[in-house]
Amino acid sequence: MAVPKRKTSVSKRKMRRSHHAIVPAGMSECPECGEMMRPHHACPHCGTYKGRAVKSSAED
Repeated sequence: MAVPKRKTSVSKRKMRRSHHAIVPAGMSECPECGEMMRPHHACPHCGTYKGRAVKSSAED
């Protein structure tokens, strides 16, 4: 069975995990209402996607 010869230092461990940070979700501006929304999703505020209404305003 493979066993490490030396203890992994704190510096090496943290450098390995440097890419594990959580990044915020990308946001874009809705062309209809100007609110922030996730790209390639229907706008949660006005309910449009690519200029078409996909969600009625009564679904709130």
